[in-house]
Amino acid sequence: MRIFVAGATGAMGIPLVKHLVAAGHQVTGLTRSEAKRPLLEGLGATAAVADVFDRERLGTVLREARPDAVVHLLTALPKQGPRRPADLVATNRLRTEGTKNLVEAAISAGARRLVAESIVLVYGYGDHGFAPLTEAHPVASSSPSPWLKPTIDASLVLEDTVLSAARAGRIEGVVLRFGFIYGAGSGSTDAMIGMVRKRWMPLVGDGSGVWSWIHVDDAARATLAAIERGRAGEVYNIVDDEPVAWRDYLSHCARVLGAPGPFRVPVWLVRLVSPYAFIVLTSRFPVANDKARRELDWRPMYPTYREGLATLAS
Repeated sequence: MRIFVAGATGAMGIPLVKHLVAAGHQVTGLTRSEAKRPLLEGLGATAAVADVFDRERLGTVLREARPDAVVHLLTALPKQGPRRPADLVATNRLRTEGTKNLVEAAISAGARRLVAESIVLVYGYGDHGFAPLTEAHPVASSSPSPWLKPTIDASLVLEDTVLSAARAGRIEGVVLRFGFIYGAGSGSTDAMIGMVRKRWMPLVGDGSGVWSWIHVDDAARATLAAIERGRAGEVYNIVDDEPVAWRDYLSHCARVLGAPGPFRVPVWLVRLVSPYAFIVLTSRFPVANDKARRELDWRPMYPTYREGLATLAS
């Protein structure tokens, strides 16, 4: 199969390109930078240099690639992950204007399928309780801070653009809602490990905020499964099997790294100093992956954070 990957040189794109090439697919990777061409070619892919906001050039490289499927992984996050609302502005534009351009270019190029990366944060920040959220859970149902709304709204625009095209029969659009992606090559993971080693990564309050994680290799394998077996017009949660409280995640991470356990800081202080960190570290996001397991015939290689963190010890 000919597969076009937009965002091919990112933390998620590189593992996906490796998996696709290993599976025997003919891969074209989109990059804005000519300097990234050797990286993609070294992975066994063809490089296409274009900016997703340049609709004419984007259409040209897609027509030249003649893809059967297109994968949308475009983000523009800081290397160490977002820390403040301004860090998300460029990615929000990619998820809105960039998605619309990519979908139209894919359809014009004759692509049959488009798989797009979304995030579980579309369910809204805040306390979602203890029952894991399924794809049927209302989106944007909880948002304690208005400055986070643009990020949720941008992801919902991405989803609606892809799913509307699928409902209209224009392309087989599939959306993957990823949990918090971690693993080798992820800038945010590297930053977190460095902070844990130095005991700079705190627990906020009692550390009871819960997140659903996914190892980057499992995210790549799920994307391949969605290309091959996902149902058009459907959304899939892509997370591991065990949502985990921050206190358990960070304590285990410290043990794996041979580092001191995390220290605690009061909730009011984090809310004052870093509102974004406060929301992230106090939200409760248990998410279920049953639908992806059932329909994509996908199983995480790293079913919990324990197996995944073990790969990062070195």
